[in-house]
Amino acid sequence: MEVATVQLLDDVRVVSLAINLPGPLAAARLAEFGASVTKVEPPSGDPLAAGAPDWYQHLIRQQSVINLDIKAERAKLDALLADADLLITSMRPSALKRLGLSRPQETVPRLCLIEIVGHDGNRADVPGHDLNYQAVHGTLSPPAMPKVPIADMLGAERAVCTALAALHARNKTGAGASYRVVLEEAAQRAGDAVRHGIMGDGAMLGGAFPGYGIYESADGYVALGAVEPHFFARTLETFGVDGTHEEMQKAFAEKTTAELEDIAAQADIPLNGVK
Repeated sequence: MEVATVQLLDDVRVVSLAINLPGPLAAARLAEFGASVTKVEPPSGDPLAAGAPDWYQHLIRQQSVINLDIKAERAKLDALLADADLLITSMRPSALKRLGLSRPQETVPRLCLIEIVGHDGNRADVPGHDLNYQAVHGTLSPPAMPKVPIADMLGAERAVCTALAALHARNKTGAGASYRVVLEEAAQRAGDAVRHGIMGDGAMLGGAFPGYGIYESADGYVALGAVEPHFFARTLETFGVDGTHEEMQKAFAEKTTAELEDIAAQADIPLNGVK
């Protein structure tokens, strides 16, 4: 279900050179807030359009998309940037510098750059993608591949937050600035849940606590999120179990997912089927 978003950025112009996932996600979110977004793609297009065409179409539905060779047609890009508030990029820093875009406010004083990169510091130009960032921060369970590109998704939201903060700072100072959003740092923050012991194998929310887990039903699986004491107590009372994994497994396995969801809804227990 789509949720209506307040058009808070209806006076903001965004130019995005970002392809693949984090940048387009961030640009789409800004468009949802009312920003006018122009997505500039290379002549070959955005790889996301080929890899996930439906998702790509969903993301660009509120944007203007143009194809442009920004090296050969630089004047056209400069014309777009002349009255833009935000520039979003996702190329390596060395490439951005060669294009003369690492500090765009030197030619467009009020323009803020949101530079999405994989790494920072002396590793800024090291290539990588979501899988690489997750691999070093504890969010993978080899050999299974991740189902969600955590670093890309969190990185996109960080880019949106940074964009809003950049606009706020510009409104105070009158000058644009360049800001960097690092995807590996986003993966690191996601991995904090594992490092601090709340998630992961054997952790409280990693299967150790019976009130928070995935259980097999008669025809599938259900997710139980009874973390708070009152929810857990209500679960034990409703299903007549003693709170051990074994008792809960037995109680859930005897009923279908729909039956369990109905019981949970009536008892106000956070339980639902796994899709």
